[in-house]
Amino acid sequence: MGLIEKAVDARTLARLATMELRAHAIVEGYYSGQHHSPYRGASVEFADHREYSHGDELRHLDWKVYGRSDRFFVKEYDAETNLTVYLAVDASGSMGYPAEGVSKLACASYLAAGLAYLAHRQRDAVGLVTFDDAVRDELPPLTQRGHLQRIFETLDGLEPGGETNTAAALQRVSTMAGRRGLVVLISDLLDEPEPVLRALRHFRHRGHDVIVFQVLDRSELDFDFRGPLLVEDLETARRLSTDASEVRGDYVAAMQRHLATLKDGCRRARIDHEVFRADVPFAPVLATYLARRRRASRRSG
Repeated sequence: MGLIEKAVDARTLARLATMELRAHAIVEGYYSGQHHSPYRGASVEFADHREYSHGDELRHLDWKVYGRSDRFFVKEYDAETNLTVYLAVDASGSMGYPAEGVSKLACASYLAAGLAYLAHRQRDAVGLVTFDDAVRDELPPLTQRGHLQRIFETLDGLEPGGETNTAAALQRVSTMAGRRGLVVLISDLLDEPEPVLRALRHFRHRGHDVIVFQVLDRSELDFDFRGPLLVEDLETARRLSTDASEVRGDYVAAMQRHLATLKDGCRRARIDHEVFRADVPFAPVLATYLARRRRASRRSG
């Protein structure tokens, strides 16, 4: 098995030298062994038949129709409209967890790079915003190859920053998201849910499609700690000494409520919400993105 086929999770991607290689590995790894390619520009849908003319590509012949009519017809397709894709990546302090191994911010950067690479190959215009309590980087949606490189360089240089204010950052994203398109939020969403959901609903009201990829470490979901525990808030530097066994039940219940609130709020707004962990493959994320992309392109066409 080659490197690209194996490079489907964040820990393997971290060993690759550049963000461009990671993006390529994510996308090529997903399509490895598939019977179709994502690299034909915009997606297409069957529209109608017309009678074969000399010079038509034989691969478009409909042999079922020939079997019924003894006449040659080719399939015609309607191209789906190219999209404008807006990537919003949380680079706040909490995204620096864990300090050892692959952080949530690294995982989010790899994911954003893969999606940018895929969007570029689909000839979609792709833009990038990074934020903590304010917008840090802002690259407008473009299609040029040099622009994709700037996105890779920006993601490669990301460091975890200050406190989180996802709602305020999304309001700034909404000012740059002029043309109706696809908004992709990549964040741990360790923030008050309702202001975030309100900001996401604003995109939906303006006609955008929205996907939320909530990046969390396995330990944040399972809380598999034991014994005395020193907890530090990565955004405020506040520390708390506790015992893992005493707080595990309350923590897990609170996290489940938080996730349920976000998932239910997104569902009501017809927003895809996916929890993504650094130790799982990227394939389901790309599948979600491509499905939403097809729906969005049909609506904007």
